Amino acid sequence: HVQLVESGGGSVQAGGSLRLSCTTSRYITSDTFCMGWFRQTPGKDREGVAVLYAATGITDYDTSVKGRFTISQDNAENSVYLLMNSLKPEDTAMYYCAASASCGSWTDASRYKYWGQGTQVTVS
Repeated sequence: HVQLVESGGGSVQAGGSLRLSCTTSRYITSDTFCMGWFRQTPGKDREGVAVLYAATGITDYDTSVKGRFTISQDNAENSVYLLMNSLKPEDTAMYYCAASASCGSWTDASRYKYWGQGTQVTVS
């Protein structure tokens, strides 16, 4: 059974930082998967925030977070992280960790088979 479990969300003032964690089943963090972070606000589709290509370590980001957010992985901990700095009120959303075996169009949420339950981030 594949599980992704997020943690680390919370409430923070604008300009602050949070680090989200996504703990995964071991084989999810093998070199055949892409790990993504998405976020969603009520009434809107999930949007891709960041992705990490596990085989190469290459990362990519949505332009709205580039330079502020950093995605990373720790295979020893079977975890993927999203460090969020200089947070803005518009970053407020439910954040989801996701895994895909196909590293194509990473912002397409439908490509991701495995999802966590989400963790809420609120910036005021």
